[in-house]
Amino acid sequence: MTEFLSRWRTGLAKTSKATFGRIAGILGATEINTDTWEELEVLLIQADLGVETATEIIESLQRLVRDEGLLRSDELEHALRAELRNRLDEPPALEWTEHSSVLLMVGVNGSGKTTTIAKLGKRFIDEGKSVLFGAADTFRAAAVDQLQVWGDRLGVEVIAGAPESDPGAVAFNAVQAGVARNVNLVIIDTAGRLHTRFNLMEELKKVHRVVGKALPGAPNAVWLVLDATTGQNALQQARAFKESVNVTGVILAKLDSSARGGMAFAIKRELGLPILFAGLGEQPEDLQPFDPDAFIEGLLSTK
Repeated sequence: MTEFLSRWRTGLAKTSKATFGRIAGILGATEINTDTWEELEVLLIQADLGVETATEIIESLQRLVRDEGLLRSDELEHALRAELRNRLDEPPALEWTEHSSVLLMVGVNGSGKTTTIAKLGKRFIDEGKSVLFGAADTFRAAAVDQLQVWGDRLGVEVIAGAPESDPGAVAFNAVQAGVARNVNLVIIDTAGRLHTRFNLMEELKKVHRVVGKALPGAPNAVWLVLDATTGQNALQQARAFKESVNVTGVILAKLDSSARGGMAFAIKRELGLPILFAGLGEQPEDLQPFDPDAFIEGLLSTK
């Protein structure tokens, strides 16, 4: 357990030092006053919770202070922890179909999607599942090569097409290959695309439809990889992807490189999407199932 919490503290060190860790400095043994509330709200906004979420938290804490008669600002820390925890859900249990399941991975350029796919592949293999990769990012040759390198390392077959071939066709072939080989999980990589590019988002919808034709009921899950360093900007991305391809869960990549870990609260409030995994480092084992308690502990850690 100590090693587990240490990994979260290390992964969230930038966010903690930049914002949340400074909260301890204002929640000292002083009386609660106007400055306390103003400073706390500023730090919450700087942590990228978003103005609406920060305001709601402040108002909730102010009601608590009135109702319970709290006088000292150090008494607020426990209340703040509880308030933050209430705003995050445990990720749902991952349940796949009895035979081949299809996981469609989406995200913008540079979000860390392909690397995340490799880390997920290793995790599922370690859990005893058979995995197949579909390289449907056909417009970036490096993406196919990168996925193939990971496939070779993990012993995972990669279904790919010719450069600039139809990504829908590659996805279709990958699903059919997965079913034919009776693999447990087919993970399809799609081209990174800006959520503002209408034609690219329409193409992603096509890939989604084609997967369903290859295997009725597929994809079984659509996971969006968000770069945690982009902060609130990721919300607009997530909203567009959710509307286009019915995203079912979020992976926060590069959380260890970000000072904007508070965006997790905004994702939950604005989109209602579960955060499934968090990237806390470069190694495969650093992609951790999202743990709300460890997350908050890491945010508020002063160690």
